[in-house]
Amino acid sequence: MDLLFPFKWIISLVLVGWHSLFSLVLDPDAGITWVLAIMGVTVVVRAALIPIFVKQIKSQRNMLAAQPELAKLQKKYKGKTDRDSREKMAKEQMEIYKRTGSNPLSSCLPLLIQMPIFSALFFTVSDAQKDHVVGLLNTDLARSLSHATLFDAPLKETFFGALAHVQGTSKEAFFDGANYVNVLVIAAIMIVTMTVSQFITQKQILAKNQNPEVQNSQYMQTQKIMLWILPIVFLISGTSFAIGIMFYWLASNIWTMGQQYVVIRNMPTPGSIAHKQREERLAAKGKLPKQGETETVEEAETPRQRVQPVSKSRAKKNPKN
Repeated sequence: MDLLFPFKWIISLVLVGWHSLFSLVLDPDAGITWVLAIMGVTVVVRAALIPIFVKQIKSQRNMLAAQPELAKLQKKYKGKTDRDSREKMAKEQMEIYKRTGSNPLSSCLPLLIQMPIFSALFFTVSDAQKDHVVGLLNTDLARSLSHATLFDAPLKETFFGALAHVQGTSKEAFFDGANYVNVLVIAAIMIVTMTVSQFITQKQILAKNQNPEVQNSQYMQTQKIMLWILPIVFLISGTSFAIGIMFYWLASNIWTMGQQYVVIRNMPTPGSIAHKQREERLAAKGKLPKQGETETVEEAETPRQRVQPVSKSRAKKNPKN
């Protein structure tokens, strides 16, 4: 039983839909048509994940708010390694997560949800290479996808596969008209671009959208580790993915960069550098008073008590004692 069949059917539906749309103005068998269709799949998938992303942001904010309590808890049980203390610490930790509505795994949720979708796309393209029918991807469309090239580089080819052809060690048949040097160049550019874009996105979050008070928390230490792990994963795994598949991840990374830019600019973490910059922008537009401006305005608007001049007749009626 193919557990990915429902995902593969949905992916084929979206892929064929985008391909039919772009085929109205482009050659249906051209590599660029299939590349745009694959990137269209990315747009649909990431747009569908926006509600999940919003929940992720809220959970991350709650996680940051819980860091002071978690730090106190770790300090409370520091040096206690007995089973009873560890169980109590774990129980109190879960109570903090429940009370604050936070989830340590929230940052990984969109990535985990995308994994079966990515796997479905991977196997859909793989089946297409064998002219297998997948959902709405019939035999003719499967053959078209399996023979599509971009700058004479087959979309189904991988970096290592092209390297084997260049070195003359490949056991697979030579693709007619294929330029395997172009495959190496395109694949290398895409792998580097995916790796760098992932690193920049994560670095931007850590540099601008984190409260300085939680810089030394366990949560932040985990995020700093992820800063390096995710780009390394892209760097290593990218060499084994077909060029067509890498266009999905490239488009997904670009979407993530744009999405994080919007969040950091318009919904920054309170106390972060991005939050201060947003307040300065709002203050410059007159939508938010600048720091210290409120007191000055209040002082300026507070009327001083005026000493009324006393007339001679009034002075006689009210002589001083």
